[in-house]
Amino acid sequence: MAEACRQMLERPLYSFGISTYRVGVKVASAKNAKAHKLISGHKEIWDILDKKIDPSAKYIWIHAASLGEFEQGRPLIEKLKKERPQYKILLTFFSPSGYEVRKNYDLADCVCYLPFDTPKRVRRFLYKVNPECAIFVKYEFWRNYLEELYRRHIPTYLISAVFRPDQFFFKKRSAWYSYWLRWYTRIFVQNEDSRRLLAGIGVRNVDVCGDTRFDRVADIRSKGREIPLLQRFTRRGLPDHLPVMMVGSSWPADEEVYSGWFEKHPDTRLVIAPHEFDAERLRKIKALFGSGCVLMSEAEKDPSLVDNARVLVIDCFGLLSSAYAYCDVAYVGGGFGAGLHNINEAAVYDVPVIYGPNNSKFIEAREMAEAGGGFPIASKEDFEKTADMLMLNTDSSAEARKETGRKAGDYIRSKLGATDKIYDIIFKKG
Repeated sequence: MAEACRQMLERPLYSFGISTYRVGVKVASAKNAKAHKLISGHKEIWDILDKKIDPSAKYIWIHAASLGEFEQGRPLIEKLKKERPQYKILLTFFSPSGYEVRKNYDLADCVCYLPFDTPKRVRRFLYKVNPECAIFVKYEFWRNYLEELYRRHIPTYLISAVFRPDQFFFKKRSAWYSYWLRWYTRIFVQNEDSRRLLAGIGVRNVDVCGDTRFDRVADIRSKGREIPLLQRFTRRGLPDHLPVMMVGSSWPADEEVYSGWFEKHPDTRLVIAPHEFDAERLRKIKALFGSGCVLMSEAEKDPSLVDNARVLVIDCFGLLSSAYAYCDVAYVGGGFGAGLHNINEAAVYDVPVIYGPNNSKFIEAREMAEAGGGFPIASKEDFEKTADMLMLNTDSSAEARKETGRKAGDYIRSKLGATDKIYDIIFKKG
């Protein structure tokens, strides 16, 4: 009886919550740029589907919440296009930060926002697309989509997932959420801890396959682009090369941690890729580092500007993952704020990686530290001790960089292969 009541109330209450959220986003769109992009994008969904979806074709639907999840799912998309060209790819996003960057992704046959998870929109979307299967990346638990996919007998998968004891699936008073997980045909998790957690609530359609992000960063390295300005600035491989730190996805809180050390060590070089680089943000960075700080956009007009610079700021999109190839040590931002950014795309170049304390949700942050290639820090003082070990222009620091960088790279290489494992289970065995 209790279960029947739960099922009777859960769907309408959840759907009401989604509808209320949609109204809230619409109201916020009047003042919030991100919300405005989301609402504007949702107005175009059905036109995009009408124009792009071929009713006679077979589609594999892949959903990524944002850009990070897209990068996680990208290796599987690329393998599908290579191995199963008879299928078309529908790619959906929830966040504008993913959609706006990848709406023209050339390996997807159709890209659009995911319609809000209300029963009417779900049915309309699935009727229009009628996918052969649905693949959700990492953290996507849309209740009405999952139930309707299950009801229509459409195989549904969750890949590169991570589960933690503090998630609502594992809380007594919200344990009923675990029923959503049973609507997946299979769940592919990154580690054994996640599998055990799911087994503890009776979810056993689980395979431990690892994280497809490792395959993605290895592919990026193999196809890495040359960046002449960075080569000129870092003088990598030349006799007068000085130790270079690359800061990826830097936030103001990160700059408070590392900027002081560089002021005291003029025999080092620093490359910064800010997470955001609007005019005001760039002005503040230049003010912080002084006259020796040059923007890449400035240096592109006059490359000689980098010759006497100590700090180079990458103020454009698309270079970060290749830029790590030019550094000796990487610092990955976000760990003193909302959450750590991608440390794997730095470590794949065999460089040690420093990162802040907000990293508990990232398995690789713990494992890379255990492997000896990652250096979690909790303060400015921690950074200075680590930089003193890795960044000085001395033989001992050079040896430390080489050894810890090798360990970081070995860790990445030990994790390759998740994409092939997932593909084989879905498309060869299932």
